[in-house]
Amino acid sequence: MLSWVDGLPAELLSVKDRGLAYGDGLFETIAISGGEPSLLERHLARLSEGCARLHIPIDLPVVRTQLAAFSQQLGEGVAKLIITRGEGLRGYAAPQPAQPRLILQASAKPVYPSAYAEQGVRLFPCVTRLAEQPLLAGLKHLNRLEQVLARSEWHDAEHAEGLMLDTSGRVIEGVYSNLLLVRAGVLITADLTRCGVAGVMRAELLARAAALGITCQVRDISQAELLAADEVMLCNSVYGVWPVRALLTHDWPVGPLTRKLQAIARDLLDC
Repeated sequence: MLSWVDGLPAELLSVKDRGLAYGDGLFETIAISGGEPSLLERHLARLSEGCARLHIPIDLPVVRTQLAAFSQQLGEGVAKLIITRGEGLRGYAAPQPAQPRLILQASAKPVYPSAYAEQGVRLFPCVTRLAEQPLLAGLKHLNRLEQVLARSEWHDAEHAEGLMLDTSGRVIEGVYSNLLLVRAGVLITADLTRCGVAGVMRAELLARAAALGITCQVRDISQAELLAADEVMLCNSVYGVWPVRALLTHDWPVGPLTRKLQAIARDLLDC
């Protein structure tokens, strides 16, 4: 499958790359349709913020240009954009100056059962908890071992996603999705200032919902509040929105706001 390293076709990396040694970098998973990246400005804004917070110098116009050319060549699929700090010697100290590496990998769009979007999915209650680290909270950094461990907890086809809590027991997100719930007409999603990934689809849906006059809240969510919700849904930048229909013995209906946001997400991904 198509892959580029620093703008050139390549499938190999140096063993000195800090992305391999320390997970020292960030990534974006971008749906490509008709040769165009979906939610491009959201993806680039998150990447730029992440690089600023990790002190990784990047040339955003170069990133934009390479991603555009890569997307045109790919046509349809998913582009994974990875930024590492580049090569370094043994030790945690970052090389000065750093020479960041830009990696682009292509894959086909995943094919999910239509029932996930139409009827909703069942959540698996993950035992793996998200550690609280405000310095990394919200970033889509390369350290994903918590998600790797959480995803290894179930192997059946009955569960499409896992529910992740933080170490204090607060509801945070799915293993590869953000979680939203509806209660009394209010759209609620978790505060991600301690841990979790601030998804670009989550950000766009909150903005679109607010523009429609829907009250939105970003705050802590308890497990009891999740169970008391009128509607629950998952979202990410590849599949859009999935209703959540069940967690253990608890069931939720697929509600009208879920369907509204699902339609918005579908339009965003059909660029």
